[in-house]
Amino acid sequence: MSLSSRPQRPQRVPRTAAAPARVLTVAGSDSGGGAGIQADLKTMLALGAHGMSVITAVTAQNSLGVQGAWELPADAVRTQFRSVVDDIGVQAVKTGMLATAGLVETVAALLAELTVPVVVDPVGVSKHGDALLATDALDAVRTTLLPTATVATPNLDEVAQLTGVSVESEDDLRRAAGAVLALGPRWALIKGGHLTGDAVDLLTDGTEEHWLQAPRYDNRHTHGTGCTLASAVATYLAGGYDVPRAATAAKQYVTGAIAEGFPLGGGIGPVDHGWLSAPASGH
Repeated sequence: MSLSSRPQRPQRVPRTAAAPARVLTVAGSDSGGGAGIQADLKTMLALGAHGMSVITAVTAQNSLGVQGAWELPADAVRTQFRSVVDDIGVQAVKTGMLATAGLVETVAALLAELTVPVVVDPVGVSKHGDALLATDALDAVRTTLLPTATVATPNLDEVAQLTGVSVESEDDLRRAAGAVLALGPRWALIKGGHLTGDAVDLLTDGTEEHWLQAPRYDNRHTHGTGCTLASAVATYLAGGYDVPRAATAAKQYVTGAIAEGFPLGGGIGPVDHGWLSAPASGH
């Protein structure tokens, strides 16, 4: 990639003299390290924050797909959350894989007690098409989880799962956003990455609209993009950015991570969470 074609490098979040911004991820573990808790924590570190985790499920996962998944008991999730929030405190929260209706409801109740920004990535399936959310949990996502969200970040498959709206072109993104906003989040960031052409996302609160556009890189190694984007938005919100500025910076970060994605194993490799630390001379 030439220097002129490299994505714009976003700023890291500001750090106070006392400590970096504190961001909590509530999500599943990806043993392959490309998505889930692992991607979230890498993103938070790359952008200058201190990441903390509440693990909701453990997956056996690699570049070829998900070979198994085991959710944790609600008490384990609740105790992890209280342990972090009550002692260390958080400035933003990101949610990912919640697996079951019971865990969705448990996490939603915990989030409802907070006053910090919450980014909900309503994870339904993996990059390889493996189910990561029980079908009977969709109603809980709609009625309990999404109303806690400052920003919801569904991809097009998740929009269809949650709302029934099918997006075939950029013109449909506005209709999809309206359907998601009707479920209660303050902002919807509809990811249009599955469409053809440039990678265009729509961020809206129903009044303001921000179209986030980036070139589409010819790179199949995109495992972890959704987790990475949502975690980046949460990190920038923890750093004091407003939602449009946070989403714009997060889009820049994930675009660079996609451009530098690399092969691992025999399937789809991960995005490069550490690309900001690489020399800017191109290759």
